[in-house]
Amino acid sequence: MKFRVDRDVLAEAVTWVVRGLSPRPPVPVLAGVLLQATPEGLTLSAFDYEVSAKVTVAAEVDEPGTVLVLGRLLAEISRSLPSKPVEISTDGAKVQVTCGSSRFSLQQMPTDDYPTLPASPDASGSIAGDVFTQAVGQVSIAADRGDTLPILTGVRVEIEGEKLTLLATDRYRLAMRELSWNPGAPDASHVALIPARTLSDTAKALGASGSVEIALGTAAGGDGLVGFEAGQRRATTRLLDGEYPKVTSIFPTSVDTTAVIGTASLTEAVKRVSLVAERNTPVRLRFSEGQVAIEAGTGDDAQASEAVEATLTGPELEIAFNPQFLLDGLNALGTAYARLSFTQPSRPAVLSGQSEADGDADESYRYVLMPVRFAS
Repeated sequence: MKFRVDRDVLAEAVTWVVRGLSPRPPVPVLAGVLLQATPEGLTLSAFDYEVSAKVTVAAEVDEPGTVLVLGRLLAEISRSLPSKPVEISTDGAKVQVTCGSSRFSLQQMPTDDYPTLPASPDASGSIAGDVFTQAVGQVSIAADRGDTLPILTGVRVEIEGEKLTLLATDRYRLAMRELSWNPGAPDASHVALIPARTLSDTAKALGASGSVEIALGTAAGGDGLVGFEAGQRRATTRLLDGEYPKVTSIFPTSVDTTAVIGTASLTEAVKRVSLVAERNTPVRLRFSEGQVAIEAGTGDDAQASEAVEATLTGPELEIAFNPQFLLDGLNALGTAYARLSFTQPSRPAVLSGQSEADGDADESYRYVLMPVRFAS
């Protein structure tokens, strides 16, 4: 095997393909990246029985062939190479990587032991890449990062015709985004639970493309998988098993108080005040006519407070939140103004966005925050 490829193209392709590989794979060959050089170009693949990734890039191929080398090592090497064409060739049991005066010799891994990548399910539809990336980012922040309840580490994806709904919760907050997409069939109906971390990484990697195809249908070997494709990049991941809890009942059925605040002003104020909030200590928000006062710290501890202009509708109230959870929601809004809706201080609050101070709320994205009890 012998081929030449642009250094930036190689570095980007290898980094994307190996992003999901485990640092401690159960089988040594699963730490590898498969390089397949053909007259059509260079195809790079990685698979760890849970997540697969495959990309084809342009390359000048002198001698077609297939090799398997350590994926993360090749990614580190390719990123560190000078900005010159890279030549990769085989020499016995070694793979030679040459770029300018830089030379590396890598050990070949046995390709016969490498598993076949799973076939992607049939395509279910497509969505704009930037919209997909934003929606996944807004929702995945609320997924559980622990392993106590594995089912909560996923994002629930529900498709009904042209409506796509993403939902995630870690029991302390809940995020839901509803959006339109282009289904392959007008009566498309699917429900899938996708690992949040994998979904987030995939969305970031594919979002720069104009359109992302999502495959939630079934095909031979495709059961229990979801597939994504954009341009020359394809990825699959195994779905989580189990019945997702019916958490949408958390959304309040009525609202007593609403407050509209500039998103940037509230975000910066919460960041400053929370500097004195020790681990697991909430920030307190006291809403009154014309402003919200943000406070943290009590007694002999460090204390901070700041007031931000707000438009209040309904009774005044005081409520407390985990500051990081509140900041996560504010950062996910993507709108000039944040709207907080309340029933009472002991009940969940709903955060949504709106483009103008006196406009209507955009409820396509809703972020529910559980309040934290605090001493009066």
